[in-house]
Amino acid sequence: MQQLTIAIDAMGGDFGPQVTVPAIVQALSQFPELKIIVVGDRHAISTQLTHLNYTPNQRLSIAHSDSVIGNNTPPSKALRHSRGSSMRMAIDLVANKEAGACISAGNTGALMGLSRFTLKLLPGVERPALISPLPTKNNQRTWMLDLGANVSCDAETLFQFAVMGSELAEQSLGRRAKVALLNIGEEEIKGNDQIKRCAEMLHQCKDIEFIGYIEGDKLYQGNADVVVCDGFVGNVCLKTSEGVAHLFLDQLKSHLITSKFKQVLAKWLFGDVISSLKELNPDQYNGASLIGLRGIVVKSHGSADVFAFNNAIKEAVHEVKRQIPNRISDRLEAVLLERHY
Repeated sequence: MQQLTIAIDAMGGDFGPQVTVPAIVQALSQFPELKIIVVGDRHAISTQLTHLNYTPNQRLSIAHSDSVIGNNTPPSKALRHSRGSSMRMAIDLVANKEAGACISAGNTGALMGLSRFTLKLLPGVERPALISPLPTKNNQRTWMLDLGANVSCDAETLFQFAVMGSELAEQSLGRRAKVALLNIGEEEIKGNDQIKRCAEMLHQCKDIEFIGYIEGDKLYQGNADVVVCDGFVGNVCLKTSEGVAHLFLDQLKSHLITSKFKQVLAKWLFGDVISSLKELNPDQYNGASLIGLRGIVVKSHGSADVFAFNNAIKEAVHEVKRQIPNRISDRLEAVLLERHY
């Protein structure tokens, strides 16, 4: 059994080692081939491990860091003063080939900036993108990008997102991915110049199964496997969706906990429905990947709990096993050759 190694910034996010360390211990029990390098304050990490009765061993080691990049630290400042921080050290482990991927729940802007500066972009990639799956009504997934790495994008960048997103999705789907552009309407005349130009490019690309435009209300229908947009639109869309999902689940929970009888009755009458509703929980899909880099970087929600952070680790394991950066690089090269002939 071939071992794979992941570096984890234990200090990032709202809760730091209180969440990351228990999630790490869970992941080690779930993946026998997994080795984790935990980066952060040694005392804080060791304290959490002691509470869990877990002793560092060949599969779990601690790399001490002296500082943490704050959530409000501007990316430019983070780049200048990142050495010795838990985030930078985790990324460096990937750059130095000591780890196959890194995960952080820390400052998103800093993570993107440091990852791009340290790991560099894949050949032919103009910008990296954040991508994450969304639930659909048929219990499948739709991958959406960009979710905030780039506020605005030209047609070429959106086209590259479509190629990269397709490759990542297909590694999970096991089939050709259906790609759509997020737009304000499904008609060809709708949208801005960047969207229209990108649509023309995708129609001409035989390597991509482009199905046209998709509107926001169709995101969760499962009609598309990959939905492409710029980072501003994607981030607003994602946060709005998560807010609605949490509101719905909280309202349901508040009604059920008022009475034990209601809980029993609901479980008896609507057990399958309630089970399906759990799929709406954004924690199920925690772990946005920063693709387009020469290494694997997974961003966890800052507010992630143990369950959610564990899902981010699972995503990193999947990408290391599938060697996603290499596959994306090969796919981009193939598309580039197609466009030149």
